Amino acid sequence: MLARENPVMIDGPVGALEALHLPVADARGIALVCHPNPSQGGTMLNKVVSTLQRTARDSGLATLRFNYRGTGKSAGEHDMHSGEVDDAQAALEWLQEQHPGLPVYLLGFSFGGFVAGSLSGRLEQAGVAVAQVFLVAPAAMRFDQQHAIAQHTALTVIQPEEDEVIDPELVYQWSNSLSTPHSLLKVAECGHFFHGRLPELKQLVAERL
Repeated sequence: MLARENPVMIDGPVGALEALHLPVADARGIALVCHPNPSQGGTMLNKVVSTLQRTARDSGLATLRFNYRGTGKSAGEHDMHSGEVDDAQAALEWLQEQHPGLPVYLLGFSFGGFVAGSLSGRLEQAGVAVAQVFLVAPAAMRFDQQHAIAQHTALTVIQPEEDEVIDPELVYQWSNSLSTPHSLLKVAECGHFFHGRLPELKQLVAERL
């Protein structure tokens, strides 16, 4: 297993996307990790994103995290809607080209939860199976008919109970409205960025990957 991710530039819908790729020997799947709100400083180097990437790596998955349009060295400007989902789809297609035929895993934090969830629905509509989706403190208020979760995937939602960025009640209501069978894990006495709680987050995901 390679210890460090490789910096790569991927062709995106509006220009190059900056990314970090980690191939894993005999990988059992591929994991795309989506980062939080770029307009509020979110990047692929966010510590929750880094934790999710390492968890996927340790679970035997080849990983890719990337910066949306207008973030870091990625071309373009923030869209904060379908554009970032388009970016995620382009990143996943690149990852699939590197590791053909492997099961797809999607992980997203905050706004990245909206992106990963929306991508899962888009892939399902295109007939592409998604093995598992993990959404951490997802921006649930952004989901709509155009941006919906896949109906036939293993979905886990992890929500801090003292989230100061995403109202936990909105996430709980959204969770209750889903027809997709899923697990909702509530993390007590925890804020949005999992300060001091990243090992617990890693364990919650690792146990289910």
